[in-house]
Amino acid sequence: MQTPQSNNETVLHAVDYWQVIKNRYGVILMTLLLVFMTAAVITYVMPKKFSSKAVVQVKASNRVGTALGDGTVGAQQMTPQFFATEFEVIRSQLTLKYVVQALNLMTRWSLTEEEALGTLRGIVDAQNIRGTDLIEITVKHTGPEDARDVAKEVYEAYKKRREDKERSIAEEGMKELEKAVLDQSDVVEEKRKQRDNLLRQAPVMIRDMITGVNGATGIQSMQSMLESQVETSTTALSELDTMIASINNLNAEEVIRYAANLDAAGQDLKTLYPQYQEQERLLKGMQVQGLGPNHPTVKSQKGNVESLYKQLQASVVSFRDSLGIKREAKVAELDDLKKRLAEIKELGITNVIKMTTIQGVQKEFETQQEMLDRMREKLAMDRINLKQPQNIIELHEEPLVAQFPSSPNVTLNLILGAVVGLIFGIGIAFFLEYLDTSVKTLEDVERYLQVPVLAVIPKEVGVLHKQSGMSPDAEAYRILRTNIEFNRKNPEDNALTVVSGGAGEGKSTTLVNLAYICAQGGYTTLMIDADLRRPRLHTFFDINNSVGLTNYLTTELMLEDVILQTPVDNLFFMPSGILPSDAAGILNSRRMSELIQDVKQRFDLILVDSPPILGVSDASVLASEVDLTIIVVQHRKLPRNMLMRVKQSVENVGGNIIGVVLNNVDVRSDSQYQYYTSYYTYYAPAETQVAQPRSGAKAGPRAAQPSIPSGSPTDDGLY
Repeated sequence: MQTPQSNNETVLHAVDYWQVIKNRYGVILMTLLLVFMTAAVITYVMPKKFSSKAVVQVKASNRVGTALGDGTVGAQQMTPQFFATEFEVIRSQLTLKYVVQALNLMTRWSLTEEEALGTLRGIVDAQNIRGTDLIEITVKHTGPEDARDVAKEVYEAYKKRREDKERSIAEEGMKELEKAVLDQSDVVEEKRKQRDNLLRQAPVMIRDMITGVNGATGIQSMQSMLESQVETSTTALSELDTMIASINNLNAEEVIRYAANLDAAGQDLKTLYPQYQEQERLLKGMQVQGLGPNHPTVKSQKGNVESLYKQLQASVVSFRDSLGIKREAKVAELDDLKKRLAEIKELGITNVIKMTTIQGVQKEFETQQEMLDRMREKLAMDRINLKQPQNIIELHEEPLVAQFPSSPNVTLNLILGAVVGLIFGIGIAFFLEYLDTSVKTLEDVERYLQVPVLAVIPKEVGVLHKQSGMSPDAEAYRILRTNIEFNRKNPEDNALTVVSGGAGEGKSTTLVNLAYICAQGGYTTLMIDADLRRPRLHTFFDINNSVGLTNYLTTELMLEDVILQTPVDNLFFMPSGILPSDAAGILNSRRMSELIQDVKQRFDLILVDSPPILGVSDASVLASEVDLTIIVVQHRKLPRNMLMRVKQSVENVGGNIIGVVLNNVDVRSDSQYQYYTSYYTYYAPAETQVAQPRSGAKAGPRAAQPSIPSGSPTDDGLY
């Protein structure tokens, strides 16, 4: 019985397969169209062929059989092997050569004889109509008249060859049968002479036996009867001896009881013994009643018992005497039977041998004569059949000129092309899925990186602060903000860097949107653009990038000179500044460490943007400076081993990975992620709804306030 767990696994696998098809539908569709169009083109360029067929019935031949057969050789050939042989005969060189000559195909098709034969073998086909004796001869050619003519001539050639073959076999068979009849006649005559010679040399008694006057069967029957009687008499004598021996070993009382129960006992013994038992029972009953031995009734009863006992003893003696007489009679009878049996055996042993020899010759003569009669009858039948016309090939459907081409089958070819294209496309999709080692599911991230997934960001999520109203896309970043808060172990760890394995995975967009959501929640948030290779954060707010982080690290500028207020309340930004030649050296400095410690005291949250960690060493330096590191992984982009190298790069410099953001997920094709983004349908805030900061949260300075926050962040962190 299948368990519920195995049922769930089966459903899960089916969903996974459907997910692969949805994800690779473009490849499947392209392959389907390619194969379908290929099939359409091939079908279009294929030459049109017309089909013509002749349906013939192959019948069994009854002209010739075996010498002693029943003329069913033709019926015996009607097997699958027979039809397979006939198919090859129809397409054989001799048959097709007759067609070439009859239709003058060398001139008609402007071919040599070998080329014409090769062409015919390619267009002529024969097959059996299942469950019948019909053969369908089909010819396909570009010319409908040629197809009809070839089919007709193939039938005629096959019929002629089959009739010639049957006639040849019949004539050869008759010759062999005539020779066999002559040989058999000689054998019969020889057996007749042998029998007559033996009869002339045999005694009169044996001739009488052969003719049935006193046949050998009478002697054999008499001998068998005497042997049976001897056996019966011997058995009866043995039983008498056993009975006599049993009586001799018993005492008088036991002999009486034994003899009275035998079928061979006399009638008086069988009558007296029950009376004796009854009288003895009455005597014992009187004694039980208390009558003494001298009581007149008891004495009278004892006299009756003793009288019956004496009569029984006399009957037993008579029985023993009768047994002895019976035994003597049986012995005499047995001796007489044995004597008669010996006389019969001695009398017939010589004559029986001679008679048996003559009978054997007589039987052989009769058998050979019967065989000769059958052979003569068969020969007469074959002579009659040879003179009669044989209809062993019968035409049931004449070849006709086809009005429409039979091939190519446009509908079938297109359907097959679509089916093959679909199957091939699905196969390619699964093969590509097998080769694809990128991250596909949350389980992949947690299995290989051993860190939690903080949020799933849907595909095509824009910059939140540029969108009007309350976009449902913001809910994904609220989930990210919540998971960051509950996954960090120390509330004082408020400096985070966002890294990725390669360029274009969306880490800068993720950082900007996360900063916007945190600022909306009422927390002073600082964004630091530490990507000194290709800075992008300033483009999200249309801010000048000429003064920023690099200026602060290389000069004596104050924080107020490089931190700018964005149009979003509570959200501040430190641009990258001018791009240095040694970005890693600038970031890996004491002033950078002091900068991080200073802004941690001034802001609730610090988000540091970094370049791709696998390309340059800047991100590793930043991961070692900040408290926590968030890895942004684009869905279905980097291989798993590359992501593991990202994790190792952070851990090797002592960085602390808080989790992973799975970015750019196509929730429409990857249905498993719809559970993580169900807020699109479940929750859609109204445009008039305004997010209110939590009571007690420290609000950052407004755009009109040029100074930056100072002091320590709120004790309750982000919330």
